Order: sequence, then C-alpha cells, then structure tokens
Amino acid sequence: MPDVRKERPGAEANIASEHEIRASLSQHLARLWRYGIVLSRQRDVADDLVQATCVRALERASQFTSGTRLDRWLFAILHSIWLNEVRSRRIRMGNGFVDPDLTLTFDGEQDTETHVFANQVLRKVNALPEAQRTAVFLAYVEGLSYREVADVLDVPIGTVMSRLASARAKLAESIDPEAVAKRTKGGS
Repeated sequence: MPDVRKERPGAEANIASEHEIRASLSQHLARLWRYGIVLSRQRDVADDLVQATCVRALERASQFTSGTRLDRWLFAILHSIWLNEVRSRRIRMGNGFVDPDLTLTFDGEQDTETHVFANQVLRKVNALPEAQRTAVFLAYVEGLSYREVADVLDVPIGTVMSRLASARAKLAESIDPEAVAKRTKGGS
C-alpha cells in the first residue's frame, strides 16, 4: 500500500501536466512552425518538426514544470529535434530555401513599399548563418529574452549576445542608407 500512495501524487501531476500541455499546445503551433521554417527553410520539414515536437511534448509531459513557460520548453524540444535531424541527415545549408515572397503575406491594405522592404529584410536575415538566424528569430520575432534564447539553444548568454551583435552588424552593412532615410521621412 505505501508504494501506491507514493506513485499516485506523481501520476496525478503527470496527468495534470499532459492536460495542461494538450490544452495549450494549439496556441503555439504557428510559432513553432515559423521556428521550424527558420531552422529548416523547408515547409514540409517545418511541418514534420512541429509534429515531432508535439508528440515529444506529450510523451515527455512529466518533464514539463507546471507554471513555467510552455513556449520556451516547446522551442527547446523543436531545436533539439532539429539538431538531431541535422546530425543524422547531414543537411547542407541553403537547401530548400523558402522564398520570402511566398512566406510573407499581406492583406490588401498593406503598402507595396512595405512589402518590398519586408521582403528585403527577410532575405537578408535568411542569408545569415544558421546560428545567427535562429538567435535573431527567437529574440526579435518571438520576443524571448537573451536568457531564454540561451536556454532554448543550450548556449551561454554571452554567445547569444555575440550572435545577435554579429547579425545586427551584418544587416547594417547591407542596408542602403538612402532607402532608410527616404522610408523614415515618408512617415512609415
């Protein structure tokens, strides 16, 4: 009897975590897919990464700490799956590049100039090395703190700061100052 009592609270906590994960998982699917695209540059691979992330999250629900950020945990799972995929397939950078024109969609009210500028920025970000590109995505698109990015990528926070500084420098080199001046004077 004593053994059953010891296992019961843990089993109930696992069930609670799994229910919590199942209830919240759908909220994070689009963000996970975007991160999958950033990593793989292939829509079908991103779909597979998200599916594998969901399966792994549900299988390992007992590892999730209730009350912590589920999105950060899911990003870390997806990143881990991607690293395993890269190691096993030895995928080369640049294969299956996703065209920004197809990835970015705007409604009819969006200004054409904004669309062109956004495509230029996305192309430049996509041209960054993978380590910088993933740090930029997690910090600037997903809004994770530097500490959270470091935790997801399993690197020191200084490495994240260095990657972001290098990415900003590379992006700044490629920006046409006249276009920026014209764009900011136009009030956009």
